Amino acid sequence: MEKHLVEIQGLKKAFQGHPVLKGIDLAVDSGCMTVLLGPSGCGKSTLLRCLNGIEVFDQGKITIGGLTLQRIGANPRVDGAFRRTAHRMRNLVGIVFQSFNLFPHMTALENVSVPLVIVRGMARSEARARALSLLEKVGLKDRADAFPSELSGGQQQRAAIARALAMKPRVLLYDEPTSALDPTLVDEVLEVMKGLDAEGITQLVVTHEMRFARDAADKIAFMSDGLIVEEGSAEKIFSDPADSRTRQFLRRFLPGSA
Repeated sequence: MEKHLVEIQGLKKAFQGHPVLKGIDLAVDSGCMTVLLGPSGCGKSTLLRCLNGIEVFDQGKITIGGLTLQRIGANPRVDGAFRRTAHRMRNLVGIVFQSFNLFPHMTALENVSVPLVIVRGMARSEARARALSLLEKVGLKDRADAFPSELSGGQQQRAAIARALAMKPRVLLYDEPTSALDPTLVDEVLEVMKGLDAEGITQLVVTHEMRFARDAADKIAFMSDGLIVEEGSAEKIFSDPADSRTRQFLRRFLPGSA
């Protein structure tokens, strides 16, 4: 098994001439949970969107599971070969958003199973069995026939995680998965993520849940102003951060930290 499942080199992205990612270098180890920390607006979500192919980056290289997507130079045109590779890479990546994005007219079971039929061409009976297994994994088997409006926010997010897992991604991305939840529902989602980490599922998480990052992350990468300025183990980053920007950020969220 490859050590670095995801490798990002020199990734740059600008919007209307404003640089958001200024040369990101990051390796995500297979089977590990990597947490991206940093102030709002530093480029964390944009980085995830580039990894999932939602945004086309301007320059740099992304390799996931041996498949490489690269852009060299400043040519704004995106050719067919790049788009085809981006589509293949998208099949390797699952993403969970803060807003759940479940189909309101479908039950939890249908939200997980129908994409398997439409996108993967799986038989309905097989898709249903896989969806039920995943809903059980996230603690929702007894709510399989409920519509999103009948689920709590935490249950909806757990269903969204099950839907992302259904496609068997090589890496699972989370963009602030608990930020839209009532504080009383946050832990139930974080516990599912911890369970997936224990199973060896590779996860890259953008979050402001500092205690979760400290307790669950295998690696922390701290972003500031479009760059990763520091990375290391959770113990190292939270107890002895080297960069002043990291120290200032952690003091704001965890008073009394280094």
